[in-house]
Amino acid sequence: MKAFLHATAVAVFVLALPNAGGTGGAVAAVQATPQVSAVDAAPFLGEWTLALEGPNGPAAFTLAISAVGDNVAAEISSEMLEKQPISTIALRGKSLDLAYSFLYEGNAVDAVVSLTPDQDGKTAAQIDFAGGAYVMNGTATKKEKGKEG
Repeated sequence: MKAFLHATAVAVFVLALPNAGGTGGAVAAVQATPQVSAVDAAPFLGEWTLALEGPNGPAAFTLAISAVGDNVAAEISSEMLEKQPISTIALRGKSLDLAYSFLYEGNAVDAVVSLTPDQDGKTAAQIDFAGGAYVMNGTATKKEKGKEG
């Protein structure tokens, strides 16, 4: 119940901000970048756990990135968010950016997930909701093949 209230508070906060329903600058930037190929996205392929913190507290997401022929597909989910397909995927420098939109109470909310590896082998994660209106930051951990977790 606590997770539901947290997710609801986040969604209400995001939707109450200006530009919550429109395409934000971050989504437009991802859409304007050429789609990444499966070869270029190879380091990011797999299932990830995102441990993020936002102004309203922590949240965990599951992000699955896969190769479909030479293209890349992805989906994101959480305890409170059913699987959302992601089809707009691009490389920006070292970062993989994944843009999608979801409905909350009939309103479209744009989001961009960014994964950025660092020199220490760790990967930073961010979700930018509604063009920067609500941002969550944290880490992404790739699940090892053959291990549950």
